[in-house]
Amino acid sequence: MTSKTFRARRLPVHGVESGWSALLPPREPTPALVHAITVDVLIIGAGFAGLAAAVRLADLDPSLSVAIIDADVVGNGASGRNSGFLIDLPHDISSGNFGVGAVAKSRNEILVARTAIQHYARLAEQNGWDRDVFDPSGKYSVAMTDAGTEHLATYSSKLKSLGEPNQLLSAAEIEDVTGTRTFKSGLFTPGAAMVQPTALVRAIADLFHEPVRLFERTPALSIESSSSGCTVKTPKGEVRTARVILATNGHAESFGFGSGELLHIFTYASLTERFNYSALGGYRKWGATPAAPMGTTVRRINGPDGDRILIRSRYTYHPTIEVGAASIKNAADLHDRKFADRFPDHRHLKMQYRWAGAMALTRNSVPLFGQVADSVFAACACNGIGGTKSTAAGVAIAEHLLGHQSQLGEVFSAFDKPHALPPRPFIDVGARLNLAYREWRAGRE
Repeated sequence: MTSKTFRARRLPVHGVESGWSALLPPREPTPALVHAITVDVLIIGAGFAGLAAAVRLADLDPSLSVAIIDADVVGNGASGRNSGFLIDLPHDISSGNFGVGAVAKSRNEILVARTAIQHYARLAEQNGWDRDVFDPSGKYSVAMTDAGTEHLATYSSKLKSLGEPNQLLSAAEIEDVTGTRTFKSGLFTPGAAMVQPTALVRAIADLFHEPVRLFERTPALSIESSSSGCTVKTPKGEVRTARVILATNGHAESFGFGSGELLHIFTYASLTERFNYSALGGYRKWGATPAAPMGTTVRRINGPDGDRILIRSRYTYHPTIEVGAASIKNAADLHDRKFADRFPDHRHLKMQYRWAGAMALTRNSVPLFGQVADSVFAACACNGIGGTKSTAAGVAIAEHLLGHQSQLGEVFSAFDKPHALPPRPFIDVGARLNLAYREWRAGRE
């Protein structure tokens, strides 16, 4: 029997605390692993994918012993740093040829997304989560320009051709929602859900009990893989297991998996100081994505201490999977301009929290999924829609391990393998130029 060892070349560095985490009360992490254990399945990574895999494994086989390890505390990684949209519809069905193949692709994307949303809806119902954690509210898309309005109209017609309900909103109607007169139009789609992402992953983490165990602040330092199982070393312990699920998104590459296939992109968010709800009209709780790809996402959230506005914009390439203060500062300047453009009467509001979050993309927009070494299986590469795609990948990899047949599994098994990226430094230059061009094309959106 031959074995191979995959050593972590780096560990996750998430940077400053997210606003989502800062708004929550402190949580006591589960203890780190400090001894040797043996389990049926080890999951590395306690974000959307890893937690979904653990839940699905327990659903399918409650007797299965499962350990989850995470290098940080739950909620501090990428899953707790996104803008909290669980979007059920593909972004790009209004572009290009909309023939039979495109329709099938769109339906598969909808299946993937809605499987994830249903996964959380079921957990919310079973555990009595309130709508501050998971809210099946639908979402808006908003246009700042005439071109954006045209795009939303085209998108609406394509949705109708798929039989998907949606509602176009005039400038006055979207002002009734947002409380600001700056948007030229809007589009409402009812199937999306909004979450407080850090609260969501914390709530799931706190559900686990024997034979599922979670160990936080427990990074995987190496994976010794063979056909008979794996041994995973941590700083103070080790895990012997029949199978490993790698749910580390871009950090799969830190172990050598997906090397030369994963593009590491960061996006940024800013969250205002609280304000009295009466200072801004419209609904107190809503979320809106931009009419143009790479535009600006906006959310209004409410709480007992007042309301806040979130702005998410800016995309940067970082092959080290780490960003510094300068990148956040550059994004912050853009966020301030975007906020003032959308809420000119409230430009005096200060941003209280600013943070970054990582994404992993592939050249052909497919996940790094399935067996990647003896006894090692991956559910990585969110391709920028982590809330739904990463969750669905976690569900699908759990089903794959236990031989459970589903439509979701058929979709994931049909994905191509990730295509190789151009070598460095060509990919470095190309990625940065491409991101800059896409942001320029988004314009005011």
